[in-house]
Amino acid sequence: MNIHERVTALDWNNLTENLDRDGYAQTGKLLSSVECDSLTGLYDDSPESFRSTIDMSRYNFGSGQYKYFSYPLPGIVQKLRESLYPPLSKVANQWAKKLGTDIRWPNLHDTFIEQCHQNLQCRPTPLLLSYEAHDYNCLHQDLYGDVYFPLQVVVMLSDAESEFTGGEFVLVENRPRLQSRASVLAPMQGCAVIIPVRERPRNGSRGYYRAQTRHGVSELRSGRRRTLGIIFHDAR
Repeated sequence: MNIHERVTALDWNNLTENLDRDGYAQTGKLLSSVECDSLTGLYDDSPESFRSTIDMSRYNFGSGQYKYFSYPLPGIVQKLRESLYPPLSKVANQWAKKLGTDIRWPNLHDTFIEQCHQNLQCRPTPLLLSYEAHDYNCLHQDLYGDVYFPLQVVVMLSDAESEFTGGEFVLVENRPRLQSRASVLAPMQGCAVIIPVRERPRNGSRGYYRAQTRHGVSELRSGRRRTLGIIFHDAR
């Protein structure tokens, strides 16, 4: 199956239930090991594929490095961005209704990107992240302007069984007047995690409220870990 067919074949009812209940959802294998390796290879061998490189320690983001892709995006990244957006836009619009906002996201990613560009958010945000031993990523949110899509996707490109130890994906949810809740995930190679960008609705005794979320990566104990981040809005 091609990437669009793989995304369409996912159990979106179950993924939506998990997002509503847990604030995140994990998919089965979306990319083959060959596709993962081809993306990983771009990091070192294709500098023209990227618009900028960020050293996390320089900005107190943690320790490690990531690179933002430039347009045109690699085919795999573009297909994932275009294919994942429509089913996630349905979730985003359901969440907006629960939170009582009048924001609605269009069905097609091209239409949403036009809205970003009208707001002068024209720089692509999909990225590759690279961690070596003792690297980590502080808890954060990926907001790049006033226009943003409320969900994002992280795809594991490295094989946890043979390439690295540690480096778990961490998601922390802050709830008003309650202690924060942490989830620690270890996706397999080629599998994805769907998470909120900023917040998600939680159902409380007085109806739905906004639960703020942040995500990061725990310290890598050994090896090298690389992931693909699919962010659907563009940046200023």
